[in-house]
Amino acid sequence: MCKEDNSSINKLAKLKANLNESNYTVVFTGAGMSTEAGLPDFRSASTGMWNDINPLELASTQALKQNRQAFIDFYRYRVDGLRQCKPHAGHYILADWESKKMIKSIITQNVDGFHHTAGNSQVSELHGTLRTCHCNHCGERYPIDRFMSEDLTCECGGFIRPSVVLFGESLPADAFDQAELEAQKADLFIVMGSSLTVSPANLFPMIAKQHGAKLVIINMDETELDHEADLVINAWKIGSLLEELSQ
Repeated sequence: MCKEDNSSINKLAKLKANLNESNYTVVFTGAGMSTEAGLPDFRSASTGMWNDINPLELASTQALKQNRQAFIDFYRYRVDGLRQCKPHAGHYILADWESKKMIKSIITQNVDGFHHTAGNSQVSELHGTLRTCHCNHCGERYPIDRFMSEDLTCECGGFIRPSVVLFGESLPADAFDQAELEAQKADLFIVMGSSLTVSPANLFPMIAKQHGAKLVIINMDETELDHEADLVINAWKIGSLLEELSQ
């Protein structure tokens, strides 16, 4: 629920003005964008069937090598959960904005693929995606349905795993390089639903700022970079805010 006070209304008007004035707007999305679609925050997976199990340990290269069945069970659980959700109105608004050239691209920390599902095409997925899986040996890529099947052995003999970045792995170079370029080109950089605590993903807002962009941070709670932002909007759900902006 948004705060219906003069401060919030003034901030919304300022954001609208920034969008209208911008020639190159880049959006950066984090977990808050996905939780509004019904997806649990990654760390909350330690509840329910994962009681007493740290999901951070299962989403690692160590689990991939040494605790493979638990790794498989955990990611099949995540894919099943993803299939029960769908993009919310905010995702579709961002896709509409891209089609109208109101935004140039999206940089996301999320692996759900909802930006693609909603219709965005210019998306840098910093942490990979659960839309596909690939062979850990040769890199051959498959639809995620392959990971949900019994046969997880590639033709080369390698293990087929989700195409997400595990703890212990580097971010994909192509996505990172594209995100860096987009941040450098932005004259308006809007963060949506990220606490900006995960490095190196949290570097991009500051890259944009250092290259002259206006920085807007939209998050339910305060972030460590609020003091660097030109505009901060808290306690307002992203989907609702985007619907207000689209009116």
